[in-house]
Amino acid sequence: MIEAFWSRMQVELLDTRIWNTRVELANAIFEYLEIWHNRQRRHGRLGWVTPIEYERNRIITAA
Repeated sequence: MIEAFWSRMQVELLDTRIWNTRVELANAIFEYLEIWHNRQRRHGRLGWVTPIEYERNRIITAA
């Protein structure tokens, strides 16, 4: 599973440009992980919805 993650990040982020500094690359990886992978990507364990959609549905269901 982790191999698939690294492979996907390689294609979607790392191979898309030439990185001028390590800081620039580190910031891009952080943004990819925190914004795309953790918040916007659909997750199988959440019923194939994004974490934001999952939380929104939980709030609506609980109300």
